[in-house]
Amino acid sequence: MTATLEAAGLSVNFGGVQALDGVSFSLNRGELLGLIGPNGAGKTTALRAVTGMVTPGAGSVHVGGRDVTRAPIHERVRLGLGMSQQLVRPFRSMTVADNVTLAAGYAKTRAPLAALFQRHRAGERRRALELLDLVGIADAADTMPAKLPLGYLKRLEVARALALSPHMLLLDEPLAGLNHAEAGRLADTIQTLNRDGFSIVLIEHNLGEVLRICSRLVVIDNGRKLSAGDPRKVMAEPAVRAAYLGEGADDA
Repeated sequence: MTATLEAAGLSVNFGGVQALDGVSFSLNRGELLGLIGPNGAGKTTALRAVTGMVTPGAGSVHVGGRDVTRAPIHERVRLGLGMSQQLVRPFRSMTVADNVTLAAGYAKTRAPLAALFQRHRAGERRRALELLDLVGIADAADTMPAKLPLGYLKRLEVARALALSPHMLLLDEPLAGLNHAEAGRLADTIQTLNRDGFSIVLIEHNLGEVLRICSRLVVIDNGRKLSAGDPRKVMAEPAVRAAYLGEGADDA
């Protein structure tokens, strides 16, 4: 398979704390990759290094074969990266549809001067409604985010990421805080997006859903890559069970 995203030897240090230590992983075109590990393992830091929110002290990031290690966030977005954040923070003064419409209009900001003359947003509004339908919350298009349950807000975050027209989705704990039924429905949506052609990196603690929908796992522990490969085989490894599930290696 062809790698559409490659992170090689990423190291990140925060005030003397080694958050990442030489972590490498890749995302193949059309793949749904699970990036897992215990709390504080460095998973979110790894995604932030990929998106440019964090600058690694060492290592490199390539998107579609292009070195973007020092590229600004907006350049990576234009190369096809889209990320949903762990903490959902929509614009509370806008409706759900307007939140997605704003994201869908990102292309108009490439030329700020020209953007001054772009007053119509009917196309972006149509795109927003399509995306809300895709993630299953079209019924909330005209609702203010503050009136919605967490399950809807998680789907809104995915819709906003999709509005950037990415080829790759980086999803940081989209199922966190959802009940069993809500988590299953959103996991189904993520799987459908993958089948529709999106390459996806999924950070998630819901192992049941991760094992159900992901085709490959990468495990990080204490800032280092612990294992990678077939989900069932990886989860059977003693070191992974010890680090992630808190079991002794001799219990495997």
